[in-house]
Amino acid sequence: MRFTNQGQDIARTGGRLTAGMLLLAHPTMEDPRFRRTVILLTAHADGGSLGVILNQPTGRTLGQLNKGSESDALAAIPLYTGGPVDPEQIILTAWKWAELDSSFQLYFGIDGDKAGKLQASDPTYTLRGFFGHAGWSEGQLQAEYDQGAWLISPLSPAIEELGGDALWRLLIGEVSPKMRLLAEEPDDPSIN
Repeated sequence: MRFTNQGQDIARTGGRLTAGMLLLAHPTMEDPRFRRTVILLTAHADGGSLGVILNQPTGRTLGQLNKGSESDALAAIPLYTGGPVDPEQIILTAWKWAELDSSFQLYFGIDGDKAGKLQASDPTYTLRGFFGHAGWSEGQLQAEYDQGAWLISPLSPAIEELGGDALWRLLIGEVSPKMRLLAEEPDDPSIN
């Protein structure tokens, strides 16, 4: 699969952290900000890493937040909790899958005008807004990955269809069938 961000190709290599992959919180992760999260890693370089949580919808839309300030087309953009860094900032994104060449095209951190133009030119773009983002300093994400806090997954069309824990459980099961049992465990096993 080819991954492009703002029209630039991003290299994909198996087993290494790269922009364009999904980070899945390990089933035993206890940090409440990242428990059972699926993160789209949008940047990963020597200076640090950045991504947004895909499976924490807020149940609100951009139109509900900014009554009358956005066009009708943008009012329906769903809002998600993107991460604990700058949670009052809204990051607009647009993406689409191109089935012909198996590519995923991402526009990250775009303004409302760009989002509207993309949607008007091609209604197959998915538009989302994220409150904040997840960020890691130099070497921090790699260290967490090496310690087993994160699993990696290729991009999946399931990010369009599922949300919440259902997306996380599906992807965990695809990455590691052994982890599927841990993923299905209730929050409090004593209730079982």
